[in-house]
This record gives sequence, C-alpha cells and structure tokens, in this order.
Amino acid sequence: MSRDLPTVIADAIRADIASGKLAADQRLPSESELAETHGVSRATVREALKRLAAQSLIRTRRGAAGGAFVHRQSFEEACADMASKATLLIGLNEIDIATACEARFALERGCMRLAAKHRGPEHLDIMRREIARQKDPELSDEAFCASDVAFHRALVDAAGNPVLSWQLAAAVEGIEPLMNMITYRQRDRDAVIGLHEAIADALEARVGSKLEILIDYLRDQTLRTAHAAQGHRLAAPPETPHRRD
Repeated sequence: MSRDLPTVIADAIRADIASGKLAADQRLPSESELAETHGVSRATVREALKRLAAQSLIRTRRGAAGGAFVHRQSFEEACADMASKATLLIGLNEIDIATACEARFALERGCMRLAAKHRGPEHLDIMRREIARQKDPELSDEAFCASDVAFHRALVDAAGNPVLSWQLAAAVEGIEPLMNMITYRQRDRDAVIGLHEAIADALEARVGSKLEILIDYLRDQTLRTAHAAQGHRLAAPPETPHRRD
C-alpha cells in the first residue's frame, strides 16, 4: 500500500535534516516552493509540516521574517522524549521485570567509570540531597520513587557525556519508575538508602570499579524485591466480586 503524500513529503524533509542538507535553525523553503518541488498542493505540504512540528523537527514563526525553521533540539528535550517513549514502549508491550531490570542496570553500569572520572561537586550535591530526602520517614512512596530517579539521574549525568545521558534517559526516567511501581511496597527503604550512600561515597572517591559492584548489588536487590512483590500478589486471595441485585 502506498504511503499518503504528507508522509512522503515529511519523510523527504526529515531526510534532508538528518543528512545536514537542512541545518539547525535554517529556514525551510516556503509552502509554495515545497509544493512546486514535490508536485503537490500547498495543503499537502502544510499537513507534512504539521507532522514535522509535532515531532519537534521544525518550528514555525509568524510575520515578515517568519516561516518554518529546522528546530535545534536540545539534549534535555531529547531526554524527555526518550523517557516518555520508553515508558510507553515497555508498558504497552508488557515487558517483564527481569528484562527491564537487566537492561536498566546494564546501561547504567556502563557509565560508572566515566562517572567516577568526570563527576563534579554538583552531582554529589544532588545525590547527597536526595539521600537526605529519602531518610525522611514522612516521605511518601511517590516522593521516594521520584527522589530515587533524581539520584540515579545525577549519577548518570556525572559521566559528563550528553549522549550517554540521553541514552540513559530511557533506563533511568523510563524504566526505573515502572520498576518502582512494582517494588515500592516490598522495598526496604533503609537498604536502598544504605546502597545510595555507598554509591555516593564511591563516586566521591572516584572508584569506578566499586561503583560497578554496587550497581550489580542494587540490581540483584531490586530483582529480589520485585520477585517478593510479585509472589505477594500471587499469594493474595482473590477479591470476592460484588453481587448485583
């Protein structure tokens, strides 16, 4: 089945952006010029541009100096998009906890030596601050999970590599919240905090090999907690359905 014309036009423009033929912040040809180039109507071009804008590939500006421009996407925007897509992909495809856990910790483990080498005081400050939050006995489960994500986000960012931070966004901000949803009821907060403190200490001392060992230990602890949580749900008696009169 042939693709619809707006998709064909959008794909052609996307290819020009990816190849560098259209550079960041460069103005695209006008709708009339694009319509003539591709042999389609301006309405078709307009629909193609809407699709590209929805994907944050272009931005539009009104006025005499307006038009459509190639959007210079930041790594922060790319990280948010990566995390969102990971959450949907894993949730919709019902990935089991062991598979998600394996991927999440393998990816994070891969940047521990770089984190030890490049970490700055700002990364340690964030991690220590989150540990202090986690020790608050009044902290809600939701807030504890959010703090857990912030802690590992800082650990990954300590590697000082925006490409790694972008790739790890799926693991830390996409996969980890889903893991927290499964494990939070059975989780031993004190054990998690103890590991977080050991990780922060190893990062401060710049001992990458110890960080790798601690990440492996955290992975195993998370899997044990997840299995306990799943076993608890399976062992729970089924709900008695309400009668309808």
